[in-house]
Amino acid sequence: MPQLIELVEYEQTAVSPQHLSPELGEWLWRQYDTRLLVEFPSPKTAQQWRLTSQGWVGIIPASPELTLLLQPKVPLHNLFGMWQVAYHLPSFRLLDGAVQVASLADFYQQLARLLAEQVLQRARQGFYRAYVVQEDKRPFLRGQLLTRQLMQPSPNPLLTCRYEEQTADLPHNQLLAYTLEQVVRSGLCAGEVETAVRRAAHTLLPLTTGHPFTANDCTRFAYNRLNQDYRRLHALCRFLLAHTGPAHRLGSWQMQPFLVDMARLFELFVAEWLRTHLPNGWRITAQERLSLGTGEAMRFEIDLVLYDPAGRVHAVLDTKYKAPGKASNPDFNQVVTYAKAKECREAVLVYPTPLPNPLDVYLGDLHVRSLTFALDGDLETAGQQFLADLLNE
Repeated sequence: MPQLIELVEYEQTAVSPQHLSPELGEWLWRQYDTRLLVEFPSPKTAQQWRLTSQGWVGIIPASPELTLLLQPKVPLHNLFGMWQVAYHLPSFRLLDGAVQVASLADFYQQLARLLAEQVLQRARQGFYRAYVVQEDKRPFLRGQLLTRQLMQPSPNPLLTCRYEEQTADLPHNQLLAYTLEQVVRSGLCAGEVETAVRRAAHTLLPLTTGHPFTANDCTRFAYNRLNQDYRRLHALCRFLLAHTGPAHRLGSWQMQPFLVDMARLFELFVAEWLRTHLPNGWRITAQERLSLGTGEAMRFEIDLVLYDPAGRVHAVLDTKYKAPGKASNPDFNQVVTYAKAKECREAVLVYPTPLPNPLDVYLGDLHVRSLTFALDGDLETAGQQFLADLLNE
């Protein structure tokens, strides 16, 4: 079994050189420079390595002898709750046993188990099939004869036909097969979960051809009454593909990390929670693009823009997944710029924990403040408090 080192996001952890070689430490520093702060042994560090997760949580199989577990400050059952809201999966509710998971490895296995069980259930019902148009040369007529081929001299006596054939080799199923393959390759599953994932992958193997997919591809499907249940399966695939990194190598050993950008997950979670809880007539847009100046000299993407029932911009919101003592000047300047550009009177910085020094100031007629969507307790209760504060100027 590899040595396990647990890191809690934004908390510094000392690691003995006995457990982390200079070569492996340098490799981590180069490979994960924006996700993992690596301080080399020195008199300043008492000749110890210092590792700090920079707002990312997940699993880094650094070598056959060492695995890093990047634990969240958020309770793991709330991480499930954030994931379900952010990825439109309320129908899954809280997974069986999710409250008892003790690490990100357990979290990953729960998601893998869920995908495998859902795919196996679909296999029992029958995978989605559809008719696709094919063209082929055949010794007998099938479907429509392409007569243009008859006008061309050819020693080949076969007929060129266009016909429809029912098949399960569709992108809907190819995505499931590809995601299951990535889960198997990750090496992060074991025991019954690994068996279930392999069984699920095996059911799709004879039905589909291999195609790679990205997380963004998972949002480009059309659904009908025959494949409506694929929507949540593809949402699950989207999460797994978005956070399972490409395989990388250290020496001759290949590994596949699982890393979640908590800042991005927090942003998605707040957006989707508001979208389903705002009063009638109110609406929220996420990642709204904004261009300023001649030739779009300045371009921005605003995290969230809140519109009132009359269609006017009520507020701009910028989510900040961190716990500072107070709002920083760059964060203040950023949200003020967004508010001025959108010509609204409310600018809000959203944090996952209350600031010791909350922001609540006026800049002319612009109200700039900080609000909290707490993640350490009941998410629904925290969301209702956040919404009340947001609409109560």
